[in-house]
Amino acid sequence: MKNFLLILLIVCSLSSCTKNEENKQMATEISDYFNVSIEGVQTGGVQLIPIDTPIGKFKVWTKRFGNNPKQKVLLLHGGPGATHEYFECFESFFPKEGIEFIYYDQLGSAYSDQPTDTSLWTIERFVEEVEQVRTALGLNKDNFFLLGHSWGGILAMEYALKYQNNLKGLIISNMMASCIDYDKYAEEVLAKQMPSSALDTIRSLEAKGDFSNPKYMEILMTHFYPKHVCRMPVEQWADPMNRGLSKTNQQIYVIMQGPSEFGISGRLEKWDRKNDLKNIKVPTLTIGGTHDTMDPKHMEWMAKEVQNGSFLLCPNGSHMSMYDDQQTYMQGVIKFIKQVQ
Repeated sequence: MKNFLLILLIVCSLSSCTKNEENKQMATEISDYFNVSIEGVQTGGVQLIPIDTPIGKFKVWTKRFGNNPKQKVLLLHGGPGATHEYFECFESFFPKEGIEFIYYDQLGSAYSDQPTDTSLWTIERFVEEVEQVRTALGLNKDNFFLLGHSWGGILAMEYALKYQNNLKGLIISNMMASCIDYDKYAEEVLAKQMPSSALDTIRSLEAKGDFSNPKYMEILMTHFYPKHVCRMPVEQWADPMNRGLSKTNQQIYVIMQGPSEFGISGRLEKWDRKNDLKNIKVPTLTIGGTHDTMDPKHMEWMAKEVQNGSFLLCPNGSHMSMYDDQQTYMQGVIKFIKQVQ
């Protein structure tokens, strides 16, 4: 009996020591996460980064949250021409996991400079912009995770195909590898899910180029957005999402995406990288929602085409799965980052 009690005391003592060490380690990690490494006047993590373009120099806006030398996630917003703001939900998840993340308004968006020269709105120039941002922020193959959502997913794929040696991990969120295939999915699947009368009106307005007609947006907000963009009543959409999407730079959006919400007719219309996915070797996570504007089966296929891929399905999610299937989305992204680490 005495021996049993002695063993029990030893086990409890060791357990207590282990717990104390874990608590100390956690406290150190939390302290390090909020440690500011930049000297001089503090700006809350905001950094304006000079960007060289074919027509001159501009500045883009970034904001860093946290400090983790091994896990730094740069967020590429959609649109094209939307803003970083709809990523604000990440603040409720990443800090407690110790994951550093960086907001970034692409050139022409929100807090960044907004030139009007239309020659700037090309995939190739945006890729070079991301590379300049990476360099300025000190991101490298030992810590750099790139998460691109929607149009940001196109940009993330293009960046990886040119600069993947700078990446630690790639996350392609709610974006297919082909705008041609997306157009087909929108026509053959999404459009057919709308009431025929609503679809007829949409098609009629599009044929006339009458995209500013209030009826166009009214139909979308009733029959399309709450089913495939964010599966919540529109009046309950989160404030960060409303802000991030409502400030979209329409010049960039229309030039690259086109004015229609049923397919792409702008500069991205013929974009297709399906055959190049096999060249992406960095760990890659693709994310799709069952009710997405993008084909979830295609995004699952993408994970099998890259050399080291995995797929996350948000069964209750749509295009904004970080909101309408939030726990699935965030837990999946965090798990991927930690597994790569």
